[in-house]
Amino acid sequence: MGCFECCIKCLGGVPYASLVATILCFSGVALFCGCGHVALTGTVTILEQHFSSNASDHALLTEVIQLMQYVIYGIASFFFLYGIILLAEGFYTTSAVKEMHSEFKTTACGRCISGMFVFLTYILGVAWLGVFGFSAVPVFMFYNMWSTCEVLKALSVNMTTSPDQICVDVRQYGIIPWNALPGKACGMALENICNTNEFYMSYHLFIVACAGAGATVIALIHFLMILSANWAYLKDASKMQVYHDIKTKEEQELQDIQSRSKEQLNSYT
Repeated sequence: MGCFECCIKCLGGVPYASLVATILCFSGVALFCGCGHVALTGTVTILEQHFSSNASDHALLTEVIQLMQYVIYGIASFFFLYGIILLAEGFYTTSAVKEMHSEFKTTACGRCISGMFVFLTYILGVAWLGVFGFSAVPVFMFYNMWSTCEVLKALSVNMTTSPDQICVDVRQYGIIPWNALPGKACGMALENICNTNEFYMSYHLFIVACAGAGATVIALIHFLMILSANWAYLKDASKMQVYHDIKTKEEQELQDIQSRSKEQLNSYT
C-alpha cells in the first residue's frame, strides 16, 4: 500500500460529524464559561458601587456568584473530558462499522457503552437548555438598563420629561433585598452607570455567554444524533457478525460432511 492509499484510508476512518460537534461543544463551553465568569465579576462591581452601599445587603448574592464561578470551573473541566470521550467513541464506532468483516469485533459491552452515552448526552442536552434559558436572564436585565439609558439620551435632545423621573430599580429583580440602599439609579446617575466599562463589558459578555450556551445545546443535539446513529450501526454490525459466524460454521460443517462422505466412499471401494 502506497502513502497516498494509506492517507486515504486514515482519512476515511475520521468521524467528521463527531469532530465538528466536538469543536462546536468546546467553543460554546469556552465562551459560556469564560465570558460568564468575567461578566459575573463585573456585575458584582456594578452592584457594590452603584446599587448597594452596605456589604451585608448583597453578601448572599456575592456568595451565590462565587459559587457559580466555581461551578463554571467544573463545567469547563467536565465538558473538556466528555468531548474527548465522545470523539474517541466516534473513532471507535467508525472503526467498528468499517471493519466488521475483519478481526475487529464489536462487543455487547461496546454497544452498552454507546447506549449509555446516548442517555447521558440526552440528559446533558436538557440541562443545557435550562442553562441557556437562565443565561438569558442577565441579558434581559442589562438590556432593560441599556434601553432606559437610550431613553435618557433621547430626553437630552427632546427635553419632554425630567431625567430624574426615569429610574432603574434592581431590587425588583430580587437580586438584592428591598431595604438595600440606594437600590435604584435615576437620571444622570443611571446614565453614568451605562457609560462605565463594567456595564459595557458585562452586558456584551453576557450576550456572548448566552450565545455560547446556545452553541453548546446545538452541539449536544448534534452529538445525540451521531450517537443514536452509531448505536444503530453497531447493532446492525453485531447482527451481521452473528450471520457471518453462523454462515461460516455451516459451511465448515458442510465441508466436514463432504470430506467424511468421500472417505467412507473410498474405504468402501
